[in-house]
Amino acid sequence: MSKALARTVVDDPGALTGAEKAAVLLLALGEEHRVLWEALDDEEIRDISQAMSNLGTVTSNVVESLLVEFVGGVGTGGAVLGSFDQTQRLLASFLPDSKVDALMEEIRGPAGRTMWDKLGNVNEAVLAAYLKNEYPQTVAVVLSKIKSDHAARVLGCLPEEFALECVNRMLRMEPVQKEILDKIEQTLRTEFMSNLARTSKRDSHEQMADIFNNFDRQTEQRFLSALEDRNKEAAERIRALMFVFDDLGKLDAGAVQTLIRTVEKEQLGLALKGASDKVRTLFFENMSERAAKILREEMEGMGPVRLKDVDAAQGGVVQVAKDLAAKGEIMLVEQGGDDELVY
Repeated sequence: MSKALARTVVDDPGALTGAEKAAVLLLALGEEHRVLWEALDDEEIRDISQAMSNLGTVTSNVVESLLVEFVGGVGTGGAVLGSFDQTQRLLASFLPDSKVDALMEEIRGPAGRTMWDKLGNVNEAVLAAYLKNEYPQTVAVVLSKIKSDHAARVLGCLPEEFALECVNRMLRMEPVQKEILDKIEQTLRTEFMSNLARTSKRDSHEQMADIFNNFDRQTEQRFLSALEDRNKEAAERIRALMFVFDDLGKLDAGAVQTLIRTVEKEQLGLALKGASDKVRTLFFENMSERAAKILREEMEGMGPVRLKDVDAAQGGVVQVAKDLAAKGEIMLVEQGGDDELVY
C-alpha cells in the first residue's frame, strides 16, 4: 500500500515505522501534551505529521502495545529527557532573556530564593562531598549561612579531623566581608549548583510511578501486568515506588485525623466505599462516633457506585494526602518499606 494512501486499520505495531509510532503516541496523549511538539525540530514535525495524516484507524491493542513499549524503555533508562543547554535554548526561543535567566537559575539547583536556601535543600552527603575539598574557612562560612540542623548533618558527613577544624574556624569567625561572601556564592553557583543540576537526574522508575499513580485502577493494572511480561524487574520497582490509596492504612492517628478534616466528606465517603476493611476501619476509628455514623449512612445511601468514580475519589484523597505531606502537616510511609517518606 502506498504511503500516500491512509491505512484502513492498523492492528500490528511491528508494521509501523518510527515516525508512525511517534504519531500514535502523540495522538494518544492528546492536545494537552502539545508542549512535546515544541521540542521537535522542523524535520521531525514534518515526518510525524505526514505519518499521522496517513495512519487511519489504530486499534486499542496497538496503542496499548506502543505505550507499554514506551514505558518499558523509560523504565530501563532508554529514554532521553533532554539537557540543561537544550532546555535553555528552547526557552530562549519564546521567552525574553531576563525570564530565561530567572528560570534557569531556578532549574540549576534545588528550590530556594537565595543560594543559602538552595544549599539547605541539597542532600547533606552530596554537599559534604563537595565541601571536603574546600578550605576549612570557606566551609565554615557556608555552614554558618545554612540552617543549624542541616549544618549539623553536613558536619557529620565530613571527615572528623576536617570537621573539627571547620568547627574551630566557625567559633573564631568574625563578620564576613560582602565581597568575600559574594565570591563564595558565585563559586557555589558556577562550580557546584550547575554541576549538580547537570548530573543529578530523577530516577526514571520514580517518574513512571508518578505517571502510574494517575491511571485509573483498571488501566494501572493492565499496564503493570503488560510491563511485567516484558520487564519484570522494572514493573516491580515501579509498583514498589507507587503510593496508592491502600497505603493510607499505614498513617498514624494524627495524620488520619488531619486528612479527615481536609478532604471533602462526599469525596471521602465515595473513596471509602471501595476501600479495604483495614483502611475503612482506620478512618472510622479516627472520627467521632456521631461523624462515623453519619458517614456510614451516607455511604449506604449511595447505593451501587461506578468503579471509575471510586478510583477518582481515592485518587483525590491520595493527592490531598501528598499535598499535606509536602506542607509538613502529615507523614506518608513508603509502600513496602518501614521508613517514613515525605512527598
